[in-house]
Amino acid sequence: MKLTNRTRQLTASPIAEAHAWLSHRTGNRPLLDLSQAAPAYPTAAPIAARIAEVAHEDSGGYYAPPPGLPTLNEAFAAELAAGYQLTEADSSIDTDQILPTAGCNQAFCVVTSAITEPGDEVIVPVPYYFNHDMWLKLDGVRPVYLETSDDLVPDAAKARALITDRTRAILLVTPGNPTGVTIPPAVIHEFFDLAKEHDLALIVDETYRNFRETDDPPHGLFERPDWTTTLISLHSFSKDLAIPGYRVGAAVAGADVVYEIMKLLDCVQISAPRISQEAVVAGLKEGLVWRREQSDRILSNLGVFRSVMADSPGGFELATSGAFFGWVRHPFADLETAEVVKRLVLDFDVLVIPGTAFTPTDERWLRLSYANLDPDQLVELGSRLEEAGRALGANSTLGDSGAI
Repeated sequence: MKLTNRTRQLTASPIAEAHAWLSHRTGNRPLLDLSQAAPAYPTAAPIAARIAEVAHEDSGGYYAPPPGLPTLNEAFAAELAAGYQLTEADSSIDTDQILPTAGCNQAFCVVTSAITEPGDEVIVPVPYYFNHDMWLKLDGVRPVYLETSDDLVPDAAKARALITDRTRAILLVTPGNPTGVTIPPAVIHEFFDLAKEHDLALIVDETYRNFRETDDPPHGLFERPDWTTTLISLHSFSKDLAIPGYRVGAAVAGADVVYEIMKLLDCVQISAPRISQEAVVAGLKEGLVWRREQSDRILSNLGVFRSVMADSPGGFELATSGAFFGWVRHPFADLETAEVVKRLVLDFDVLVIPGTAFTPTDERWLRLSYANLDPDQLVELGSRLEEAGRALGANSTLGDSGAI
């Protein structure tokens, strides 16, 4: 048999590639793992208790209804109304505009498959989340890269110049993965207006919505009575509730869009697992204080991380940070980024993801997922980067910094 070139021409997940080096480590120091942006801390007690309870119920292993458990959709609609500070006078989010999925990655896949055909185009700001780029290519859709400026905030005016008769959607990720950058609401609204003008979908991946540095609404698009004509908002409970292995996210869109997406979901998943959806209901109803505590703790870690990186230890320069991420430029002009990642884990026990997973070229970027380290480990990270800078710099020409 023959395998499709759409898969053969793509590299494997950078997470798996980076982790493959762990078996070759010879150092005695504890590993500083900054590779994955999934919570390493356990979920809240009420969520764990509900998971155990559902497992013992007669219906615990049954399919959930394809549109999702009504209790989940109701709880999430209420949570969205609170998070976006919607009033009764605003455009509301109805339960039939919510579709639970097996993680936010799946939400992106079924959404883009519902609105594109092979040969179509989706505008994708750089740096991009690698799974988004991979799926579009696997689905025969061309990602059209939107270059960003030094602040890594995408520009709607630049996006306008990329629209063609094959463009079907514009993608935004906020806070950004891998950059941590939160796109200002005014910019998101500019993209909405641009997409609406050209009859495009605006897909906004809001996986890290609850790990921003503000309690202000991420945007005001749900207040617009016409939001369902253009906006598709993607969410993850995996990060917010620390249940990444249970795979549960959601797409929020017009009821007609949800109906079409559900056809695709029925083919690949039927529905998000019942036990996962029950866990989310418990988290949304009983985990508010715990969620705030985790968000505050990670925000505190962000302050430590920024302080550690302020003096560019070892020449590693922090460009942007936020949510779970630091977007860092390594100083070794004569070394490929893949080699830097390899040397960091083998020689200095620091595991990171190469920026080449998030950009079409190698411009010496690294993604550091700082959120799972404690403050002492973050200070130790600075020491190890300083050590790496001295050791690797002896065999490399230190280069100037540059923007994407």
